[in-house]
Parts: sequence; C-alpha cells; structure tokens
Amino acid sequence: MTEAAPLLLRAARGEQVERPPVWMMRQAGRYMKVYRDLRDRHPGFRERSENPDLSYEISMQPFHAFKPDGVILFSDILTPLPGMGINFDIIESQGPLIQDPIRNLAQVEALRALEPAESMPFVGEVLTRLRQSVGNEAAVLGFVGAPWTLAAYVVEGKSSKNYAVIKAMAFKEPELLHKLLDHFAESIATYLRFQIDSGAQVVQMFDSWAGQLSPMDYDSFAAPYQKKVVDLVKQTHPDTPFILYISGSAGVLERMAGTGVDIISLDWTVDMAEGLARLPEHIGVQGNVDPGLLFGTPAAIQARIDDTVRKARGRKHILNLGHGILPGTPEENGRAFFEAGKSVMERIGAAA
Repeated sequence: MTEAAPLLLRAARGEQVERPPVWMMRQAGRYMKVYRDLRDRHPGFRERSENPDLSYEISMQPFHAFKPDGVILFSDILTPLPGMGINFDIIESQGPLIQDPIRNLAQVEALRALEPAESMPFVGEVLTRLRQSVGNEAAVLGFVGAPWTLAAYVVEGKSSKNYAVIKAMAFKEPELLHKLLDHFAESIATYLRFQIDSGAQVVQMFDSWAGQLSPMDYDSFAAPYQKKVVDLVKQTHPDTPFILYISGSAGVLERMAGTGVDIISLDWTVDMAEGLARLPEHIGVQGNVDPGLLFGTPAAIQARIDDTVRKARGRKHILNLGHGILPGTPEENGRAFFEAGKSVMERIGAAA
C-alpha cells in the first residue's frame, strides 16, 4: 500500500523517496491567468472559497497546469470564523476585515465551539473531490491558521503593521487573550480533524503573524497553542504529517521544533543548511526558495533549487517557496520552478 501512496505523503512520513516532492504555497492564485479570469466572473473572495464548485476548480488549476506533487485546498485561514460567531469579509487589495473585532471577555465567552461539518460542509466536499480527482498523482493538503494569527486578525480587526491592539491585550489583559487563544486551539484542532476525515493527507498550520513576537512572547502566546492543536490532532490522527509555517521565523526555529510538528516550513531568510543544523534530525523541512526569485530567469530558478536540495539532502525535505508565490509572477516561471524541482536529481546526482 505504501508504494502506491503519493510521493509527497511518502516524503512527509520520512520514507526514502526518489526526489523531493514539490508544491508551492499559494500555487492557486493571482499569478495564473485562469484564476484571474475566474475571479473576474466571481469577484467575491468568500464566494470563490466557500462555493464548493469554485473552490474545487481553483484548487485544481495548478494541478492541471503544472502537476505539482501536492494539491492544497483553496480556502482561507479565516474561513472557520463564522462557525464560531465571528463574521468577516475579504476586500480585494485591502485584505480581511472583521466586522466586530473581539476586545472584551463577553465577546470571547459568546464564541461558539466550531462544528465544521455544520458550518463548513463545503470544505469537506472539496477535499473529498480533490482526493478522488488526483488519486495517487499528488497528495491532498489541508490547512488552518494558528491560534495566535487568528487572534491577531480578530482582535486587530484587519491586517496590521505594528500589531499594537493585540499586543496591548497580551500585555495588559493576558488572561483574556489566553482564553481566546485556547478557544481557537480547540476549534482549529476540530477543524483539522474534519479536514483529514474528508480527505486531507497532509496538513499545514500557518502562524503568519507569530514572527512578530519576541522569543519570550512566542513561548507564551504562540507555541503553547500551536502545540495544543498538534497534540489534539495527533490523538486521533497520529499518522497524518503536520507542517508548521511561520513567516519571519529565524528567531524561533528551535522553539518551533518543540511543538510536536513533523515538518517545519522555512522562509527564505534562513539558509537551508543553517536551518537544518538548528533543528533536530527527526524534524523534516519544507522550503525555502525566495518567491522573488521567480521574477528572475529559469536558469536562476534552477540554480537556486539545486542549491536548496543539495543542502537539504539526507533530511526529510519538501521543496517549496519560503512564502506564497507573489502576484505578478510570470506564469512560465511558475512552470520553470516545478520543472526544475522535478528534474533536480538528474542535475545534482542521486548519491547522498
């Protein structure tokens, strides 16, 4: 049975594989003309992500175009919020807006426990269809936002440059923030279990804003809740590989390894060899090509992939960018990334 499993799933489990699997964060999105055309017909982000036919179609667009080794659900980290009683919208060119930011105890206590099968049945439907469609040609990935990042959005009410509102809560009313974070940890674990039961074979947690915390505050407000999500999911789904990504994580890499995740997704500000030297042998890595490199030449993309894979060889490694692919990236350079990733062993040799 294992031999028939998708390459990315085998690699994520730590099995010997013929080459590192390759996919890209945000691989379905604005850099693809087919996506922009669909967006023009369906301008609302929540419609695109919550209509199962549209979400499925968008999720499959990069698979049809490039055959990546992973197909990730097209959704958003904020998608579970309405199921907890928090409404939001995503405005093109502005980002997320929380209609009633959470600032007091009454609001936290009014939050509902998440029942994803009731509030987000479309997510389960899309994951099931993706699994049926790609078979063993690719692994199906699910994902969530981590408790700190979700809390940052709902407390700030929108994207932030300085995180002043949530940091004020952290340092003035820490008990209130811990109560909110704990609620999110429970709900996010429930959501991930639902995704896995629906067809996700590998899951990734994005703590996009945890890189804005000092190491001391990461230990208080991010890591314990990352770990709680991981522990709860591993209780029921111990064999599902779990990836953690933090943008700007150079200062907390060793701390990330203590959360119980299987794979740490490195951003591009850490050299691959140095990042691996800072992580225990049993922890795998994902990444970490600078997405800005995809504005360069195919030769430059290939050379950087070769360097990244060379440095990671001998360790569990999933080739990816160090952040999501950027809007405006030439689509042919996305193709060059996948092609170079799939052929990398032919250039650098299979010997370890």
